[in-house]
Amino acid sequence: MQIHSIGIDLGKTTFHLVALGAAGKMLVKKKFTQKQLLTHTANLQTSLIGLEACAGAHFLGRALRKQGHDVRLIPAQFVKPFVKSNKNDFVDAEAIAEAVERKNMRFVPIKTDDQLDLQAIHRVRDRLVSRRTAVINQIRAFLLERGLVFAKRPAQLRAAMADVLENAEADLTPMMRNLINTLWDEWKTVEAQIEELGDELERISAADAGCTRIRQIPGIGPVVATAIVAAIGNGAAFRKGRDFAAWLGIVPRQYSTGGKARLFSISKRGNVYLRKMLIHGARAAVLRVKRDSAPFGAWLDRLDARSPKNVVVVAMANKLARIAWAVLSSGNDYRSAVPA
Repeated sequence: MQIHSIGIDLGKTTFHLVALGAAGKMLVKKKFTQKQLLTHTANLQTSLIGLEACAGAHFLGRALRKQGHDVRLIPAQFVKPFVKSNKNDFVDAEAIAEAVERKNMRFVPIKTDDQLDLQAIHRVRDRLVSRRTAVINQIRAFLLERGLVFAKRPAQLRAAMADVLENAEADLTPMMRNLINTLWDEWKTVEAQIEELGDELERISAADAGCTRIRQIPGIGPVVATAIVAAIGNGAAFRKGRDFAAWLGIVPRQYSTGGKARLFSISKRGNVYLRKMLIHGARAAVLRVKRDSAPFGAWLDRLDARSPKNVVVVAMANKLARIAWAVLSSGNDYRSAVPA
């Protein structure tokens, strides 16, 4: 039995395996638990194995690679065209086995443990930031009902919290004062947790060679640098910087037919969190960089003259993504060009 490719449909407790032969003939069709699956693949010949890039795929991919198999992760959107007729787990596994054999298929690199740890820190930090925003909004809403209005910036509300809680003349009932105090304690706790994770990201970025190199780029700090490294590692999955920018969704969406090219707003594909962080960094660079000495200062001035501010920021994020990919993939330090 000569196996050409294997597709595994992942689940939480059950895994469906389909093995295809030379002419696409189904040779194996079995259902396993995780332990049974690893035992079965350990006794198989070295094979090309495809997995959908989803939760648990990186762990299983590393485990199968240790057994000597050639493991490739495929984005789910590229597997869907190979699904025949009705959907079930074995049909999905067969579609993965067919897709993984395609020479021009796009694959996802298997992340290391360090990358997964970094990614987890960023996800926890992002959740805490959203929680802090929710707490601040709830405090504002309660105070607004009592006729207390504050400036939009959180710093203004933070500075006024002590006066709000201690001012006996404020139109606050004892119950509402206790609720506001509870929310204020939660705000301070979440703020401390965010700062702790920020310090951890700073320490990791200072110790990692790739993060240290891309932090030399204007607009990229420890948070953005660690997010990029957690997502793409050394950037080997992309042939050029434009591919990385397209994967991030910061290039125009295209719909061209009949020889007519039509470009729209950015596609917003790929990693939403990383795109958001890059745009924040680009906005800081656009507003604060010294354009008379920066290598792209003249380019920013020309773009500012003809485009809205948000378009300039997204264009800057595109440029930062390309530069970051070039620095990571080449292994060289960032070298700013001398402005003309």
